[in-house]
Amino acid sequence: MRYISTRGQAPVLTFEQAMMTGLARDGGLYVPEAVPVFSAETFAAMAGLPYEEIAFRVMKPFIGETFTDAEFKGLLAKAYAGFGHAARAPLKQIAPNHFLLELFHGPTLAFKDFAMQIIGQMMQAALARSGERITIVGATSGDTGSAAIEAFRGLANVDVFILYPHGRVSEVQRRQMTTPVEANVHALAIDGSFDDAQARLKDMFNDFAFRDEVRLAGVNSINWARVLAQVVYYVSAAVNLGAPFRPVSFTVPTGNFGDIFAGYIARKMGLPIDRLVIATNQNDILDRALRSGAYETNGVKPSISPSMDIQVSSNFERALFDAYGRDGKAIAALMADLKAGGFRISQGALETLRATFASGRASEDETLATIRATLASSGELLCPHGAVGVKVAEENLGQAPMVTLATAHPAKFPDAVEQATGLRPALPPRMADLYTRPERVTRVPNDLGALMALVRERIAR
Repeated sequence: MRYISTRGQAPVLTFEQAMMTGLARDGGLYVPEAVPVFSAETFAAMAGLPYEEIAFRVMKPFIGETFTDAEFKGLLAKAYAGFGHAARAPLKQIAPNHFLLELFHGPTLAFKDFAMQIIGQMMQAALARSGERITIVGATSGDTGSAAIEAFRGLANVDVFILYPHGRVSEVQRRQMTTPVEANVHALAIDGSFDDAQARLKDMFNDFAFRDEVRLAGVNSINWARVLAQVVYYVSAAVNLGAPFRPVSFTVPTGNFGDIFAGYIARKMGLPIDRLVIATNQNDILDRALRSGAYETNGVKPSISPSMDIQVSSNFERALFDAYGRDGKAIAALMADLKAGGFRISQGALETLRATFASGRASEDETLATIRATLASSGELLCPHGAVGVKVAEENLGQAPMVTLATAHPAKFPDAVEQATGLRPALPPRMADLYTRPERVTRVPNDLGALMALVRERIAR
């Protein structure tokens, strides 16, 4: 399996190289040169299997010879051993033909654990083999950072720096990043929005001298391995609802487009997905783009679903790459226009995207109302991100079963849940002391030079 850049000018890489590289040197994102297509019989044979076995069967064609079968199965077993539910990603019915896919049973109570835990295991194995050391820098709107820290804390050959927007994540999200005691973990509160943090991260990757000096690696959803690991739970959910013998639809609360792009890959692999529905909060650039054809940023508005407070959805570039016939030059031109504020999607590409994705948005009031209504009708307590998904899913129900991705535990956003229902969700017992643990955080300016200097100063030599 070989990987190519969405902008067409970077070297073609193996899976291991793409995983360790993250962002391509031409500024693009790596995607498979070709997506393997599974037969209906292959999908049918996965029904009822343990999650780890489904993960092995789905991911193995993409990773090639990076790990032997025995090695990879061992890494998967370690990755998911710490999850709090034997099914890993259980389905729960909340209405006729409408299901929640609970993705919050991992160590940090968010869907990011599914990808981050296995990436941590794969990177550790690759580094142990090579004897090299890397510096991971990530940007987070809340959940990626804590999941990355949990996956890499204490590892001997990795330093981890996580940038998050100061004052724009929930207290639980912040404390999950600032309370680990391991010396290789560095939580950095940047003055600005998530888009600012993500922009500085990309700037660091595009400074090749700095990138090579500190052996920079990325674990944001720009990393293809993140997307690949998330494909698994689409397959797991669909086959347990009757695929490939009947189609299944998915609604995905998303800001950076990585989670729903994983569903798109599952569909390209042959999984019978009827509808892929993008659910956005008031930062609705993806919904606006699909409706109007104009992808234009207009500033991030802080919300009660902060993990979706994004205007520059990095993984949308991967979808555009396919919609434009894999024309790297066209994508590079669009991304250059984005730096000036936005671009218009060509009519042909827009029709391709609309044939693949539906979309919708939820206001703050609608999100709170959905939390309230879902609790009353089903007894399920949603986090605000899941509520955005449920609201939009209800507008897109059809004959195929609808699965809404419940991306975080409600206890990660207790203020919003309490505002909606009067109930304050408790953290699981293993996290009960989170609010009393000492925090360790560095406030940083939105300045590339200052950030690079800090990384240089702190990495272990």
